[in-house]
Amino acid sequence: MDHPTFVVGDVHGHRDELADALRDAGLLDEADRWSGADASLWFLGDFVDRGPDGVAAIDLVRSLQQQAPSSDGSVETLLGNHEILLLGTYFFGDTTLPADAGAPAGRSFARSWAVNGGQVADQDALTREHVEWLITRPVVALAADHLLLHSDTLEYLDWGDTVDEINAEVKRVLADDDIMHWWGVWRRMTTRFAFRGPEGAEAADALLAQLGGDRVVHGHSVIADQVGVHPVELDAPHLYAGGRVLGVDTGLFAGGPCLVTELPYEPGEPADDVGWDSVSSRD
Repeated sequence: MDHPTFVVGDVHGHRDELADALRDAGLLDEADRWSGADASLWFLGDFVDRGPDGVAAIDLVRSLQQQAPSSDGSVETLLGNHEILLLGTYFFGDTTLPADAGAPAGRSFARSWAVNGGQVADQDALTREHVEWLITRPVVALAADHLLLHSDTLEYLDWGDTVDEINAEVKRVLADDDIMHWWGVWRRMTTRFAFRGPEGAEAADALLAQLGGDRVVHGHSVIADQVGVHPVELDAPHLYAGGRVLGVDTGLFAGGPCLVTELPYEPGEPADDVGWDSVSSRD
């Protein structure tokens, strides 16, 4: 029998809401310890920025990662674009990016971090141990026949042709101190909407054929922007692109729910691509 597999989207500093959602899913007990038995739990990145305590969210996940193997469970996480921004600010601060970096004039990691909801408390709480853990996280994974990504983009393929190649190349960049290459990771992971519109299913099929899996699962792009509702109205992830893609970012920072979604997910109604051409200004 396969172990159950769950995914969680963008937490953005809402540690307590995350803990409540994990308890509701039976993965966390009242003492905030792992109670998920042999389940696998994946986080798709963006623990930090915009919310009250991103580092506390990271600490909860790290603690569960240590506890879960004792019952044959596992807890893993991808890097999100906001982790890249947090780390870039940690390492490079206000260093101005070169003119050929493809960034606005005078832009730095610290400036982009502030513009995109960076929280001073997160930077203050970040330790070298947090940093070393974060820079070794993957950016792409295969789990339960699903291709897990943070961002709904095809630009992961710029780093390699396989999951292993992509993760190895990003890990190599993050182990170096080349600000241009770091900015390239941030820039690529802020792109979005690759699977929306009439060509979305085709794009998803091509990515799945290249990297594996039967369905793409991603965070990053808030479902509410896609379906044309306020995040508080959401109560489920969004299956679209002909059922080939599942979006799980419910806009927790904007009042949406924190969802813990078991894979494979099947909605109560047929997949709906409504709102695919909606444009979000959120990074």
